[in-house]
Amino acid sequence: MGRERSAAAAYGRVGCMYLVLEYDLVGDYLERRAQFREEHLGLARAAHERGELALAGALTDPADRALLVWATEDPAVVESFAVSDPYVRNGLVREWRVRSWNVVVGAG
Repeated sequence: MGRERSAAAAYGRVGCMYLVLEYDLVGDYLERRAQFREEHLGLARAAHERGELALAGALTDPADRALLVWATEDPAVVESFAVSDPYVRNGLVREWRVRSWNVVVGAG
């Protein structure tokens, strides 16, 4: 009953498709995000509480991209988040895309 089994039970999605929201961030993202961060995190936390958003965060060294992993197969859910995100609305995200991710080992 290791961690892998617990995660699978929690998400119940091993062998399923997830969606990944990829953000390409602007060069001064870290300097500009502070005024929008709480609203952005509020949207992300609400999506997580609804069971839609599994994982999210920015890549580092350099902080030029962010990944948000969605436990839904409905791209409209993810697209709605992206167009509502203050990072997108205020130009911190240069480009965004939604891609399918077929998880075959592990969950979440």
